[in-house]
Amino acid sequence: MEIRDLPGLVVSIDRVLYRPDFEAPPDRPYAFAYFITIRNQSPHTVTIKGRKWVVTDSTGNRIVVEGDGVVGQFPRLIPGQQFSYSSHHVIALDSSAEGAYIGMTDSGQAVFTKIPRFEMHVPG
Repeated sequence: MEIRDLPGLVVSIDRVLYRPDFEAPPDRPYAFAYFITIRNQSPHTVTIKGRKWVVTDSTGNRIVVEGDGVVGQFPRLIPGQQFSYSSHHVIALDSSAEGAYIGMTDSGQAVFTKIPRFEMHVPG
């Protein structure tokens, strides 16, 4: 099945915040919350089925995170609708994150849209 970029399905990174109060494992002790909005400005109704993140640290090491839905949901966006949510990444070094959402139109076309790259800088 071919997955196509869907013009009009737009992702914005609304905020990125360092969160020292979040639990994080010892090998990745720095937590960053991110706030995202997915806007459907296309003429198609789209259900977000999954996501893929690539988190790259300052030494070039990558962690790839893939999964179903978005924060446990499968948002269905009719034209003009948007879906906002927040989640977080935990890191050990300065890192960047980027990725994509994979969706399905009501007509059965698999589509994607890119998640813009954002930076997470370890404090200190």
